[in-house]
Amino acid sequence: MLFSSITFLYYFLIAVLVLYFIVPKKFRNIVLLVSSLFFYYWGEKNYTIIMILMSISGYVHGLLINKFKGTKKAKIALVSSIIVGIGTLGIFKYTDFFISNVNSLLHTDIGLLKLALPIGISFYTFQIISYTIDLYRGKAEVQRNLIDFMTYVTLFPQLIAGPIVRYVDVEKELKDRSCTFEKFAYGVNRFAIGLAKKVLVANVLGEFCKIAKTTSSNSVVFIWAYAIAYALHIYFDFSGYSDMAIGLGRMFGFHFPENFNYPYIAKSITDFWRRWHISLSTWFRDYVYIPLGGNRVPKWKWIRNIFIVWGLTGFWHGAGWTFIAWGLFFAVLLMIEKLFLLDKLEKIPAWIGRVYTLFLVLLSWILFDATTITEAFSRITAMFGGSGLPLITSETLYYLKSYAVVFIIGIIGATPLLKSLVLKIKEKNIGRQIINLLEPIVQVVFILVVTAYLIDGSFNPFLYFRF
Repeated sequence: MLFSSITFLYYFLIAVLVLYFIVPKKFRNIVLLVSSLFFYYWGEKNYTIIMILMSISGYVHGLLINKFKGTKKAKIALVSSIIVGIGTLGIFKYTDFFISNVNSLLHTDIGLLKLALPIGISFYTFQIISYTIDLYRGKAEVQRNLIDFMTYVTLFPQLIAGPIVRYVDVEKELKDRSCTFEKFAYGVNRFAIGLAKKVLVANVLGEFCKIAKTTSSNSVVFIWAYAIAYALHIYFDFSGYSDMAIGLGRMFGFHFPENFNYPYIAKSITDFWRRWHISLSTWFRDYVYIPLGGNRVPKWKWIRNIFIVWGLTGFWHGAGWTFIAWGLFFAVLLMIEKLFLLDKLEKIPAWIGRVYTLFLVLLSWILFDATTITEAFSRITAMFGGSGLPLITSETLYYLKSYAVVFIIGIIGATPLLKSLVLKIKEKNIGRQIINLLEPIVQVVFILVVTAYLIDGSFNPFLYFRF
C-alpha cells in the first residue's frame, strides 16, 4: 500500500488515526502493530510471515544477549542474530545474483530461485540488527515486551522505505509518548509536503525520465536533461517518502531521524553523503566502518575500510554490478577527497565545490539507473558527444518546454531557498501570522491536487521498492 494512494489516504490512515486516539494509551501499540501488519499484508501477502519471524528472532536474540551479558554466550547470540538477519536478506535479495555470476564464470547451468524480494526487507533487517548490536554494546535496554518490539520493527510509517530507525531512537517513545496538537499539526504539514514532493514533482519527473530512455530521437541535450531529471526524481521520490514517514511518525508521537538535508547544495562528495540518506550512511558508519577500525588504522587498512563500506552500500541498494560499481565510484571519490582534495575544496569559492559535486553526482545517478555498466558508459559517452548524436532535436525542445515548469520547481525545491524565505518572513510578527494562516490552506490544496492526480491514474511508482 503506497502512502501516495487513495486507499491509504482516505481509508487506511483515517481508520487507524481514529482507532489510535479512541483506545486507552496502553492499547495504542497493539493498534499500531495490527495496523502495520495489515498495511504490510495488503501489499506483501506471501512474505508477511517472514517479517514476523524476523521480528521474533530479533526479540529472542535480544533476550539471550541480555541474559548472558558480559559472557561469550552473549557474543554467540549477537553473531547468531546477525547471521539470521543477513542470511535471510541474502537468500531473497542476492541468491540469484550469485548463481548468475557462477553460471557465467564456470559455464554451469544452475537454476535461479527467482524469489520475489520482500518489500522493505533491507530496512527492517538493518533495524533489527541495530537493536541487537546496541544491546550487546550496552547502548540500549532489552525489550521484554514482544508487542512493543514488533511494533518497533513493523511500524508502518517507516516500514517499507525508511528512514532506518534505530531502536535507541524510539526506545523511550515505545513505552511512553505524548501526542499533542502541535506534534500532530507538524506531522500533517510534513506529510502534506512529502506527498506533494512525491506525486507532483517526483512522479512527473519520472515520466520525463521514462520518455528520455525510450525515445528514438535522442540528443546530447536530452541525455543531460534526463540526468538532471533523474537526479531530481530520485531525490523528491525518496525524500518525499521520508517526509511522509517522519510526518506520520509525529502524528503518532514518534520522532524519527531526518534522512535528507538538501544534498544537492553539498560542496563536496563527503558533504553530499552527510546530507543524502543520512540514516543509511550513519548505519554503515556505526556498524561497519568504525568496527573495522575507521580511520584510526594504518592507511592501507583505512582505504580497505572505505572500499568495504561503500561496496556494501552499493550492494545494499541492489543485487547488480551497476550498484556495486556505483558504491565503489563513491569510495574512490571519498578516498581522493580525504587524502588531499577536501582541504582544497574548503578554500575555493563555494559555487565551484557545488558544481564539482553536482557533476559527479549526476554521473553516479546515470550508473545507478542503468541496467548494465555498458549501458551507463554509453549514456555518459553520449553526454559528451561521443555517440554521434545531434546536439538537440525538435523532440528534445518539445519535451523540455512541456516539462519546464516542473524542472524549475524541482531545482528550486532541492535547495533551502523556500525554507529560508519562510523563516525570514516568520521573523516578524505579522509575517508569522500570515504563514500560520496560509499553512493549513496550502496543506489542503496540496492534498486536493494530489488526490486529483491519483484519481486520474497518473504515473505513481515508488523507486525504492526495488531496493
